[in-house]
Amino acid sequence: MTGAGDETAALVGATGGAGTTRLTIELGALLASDGRDVAVFDAAFATQGLSDYLSGRIDPDLTALLTDDRDAPLSAGLIDISLDAGGRLACCPAAAPFERLARAKSPAAAEALESRIAAAADAFDHVVVDTPPVAANQSVAAVNATSRTAVVAPASTRGRDAVQRTTDRLDDLAVDVDAVVTTRGDLPVGDAAFPATDADVTAAPTCLEDRSVATAVADVAGVVLGVDPSPGGGHGLLDSVGEFVSR
Repeated sequence: MTGAGDETAALVGATGGAGTTRLTIELGALLASDGRDVAVFDAAFATQGLSDYLSGRIDPDLTALLTDDRDAPLSAGLIDISLDAGGRLACCPAAAPFERLARAKSPAAAEALESRIAAAADAFDHVVVDTPPVAANQSVAAVNATSRTAVVAPASTRGRDAVQRTTDRLDDLAVDVDAVVTTRGDLPVGDAAFPATDADVTAAPTCLEDRSVATAVADVAGVVLGVDPSPGGGHGLLDSVGEFVSR
């Protein structure tokens, strides 16, 4: 494992369609390429976007682990994304009928989510939570259970306004915003930016093949998790990606 930093982070979408899920996958993949074991949780129950990046049967999903299968081990709900990398990228997606989605948003389920995140933090180097706008119990649980909070917003007037609104809501919860990440461009309030990409879901993650994307995601890793893209040992995130691309 290279570099030190905070182990867990909630990536909070300031608006719907901010690109938070894609950014979460790319961040997890880049960290895994550096030999880190990463768990990704899908707290965005309404869109269930993480499941689009996975193949095979999803059973149990995260909502089941928070409700009907609360006694099941976390490992039962983890699906690995196969990477030619030294680390592991394990995903805990949401893929459920509406009735269970509703129950997974209860206060009791939110407490269970915090416990699941804590369990993952004990087993993985990093935990990243794809978190929807702060308007539901699972969002509150995600920001409470993680050590870092980053707001993700599109580079637009709507996104800029949403950053302020999200920051105010998090302040009401006594949660500090550690970083603002913009997507599809830059904003003055942003600490890092993830570029627009034409690649579809089936092509993700692209950071292991495109050095410009890797550079942007490494910047995100720095501001969100405190991971230095070029640690003193000289074998950092971008070095790992360079080796992967050259094969």
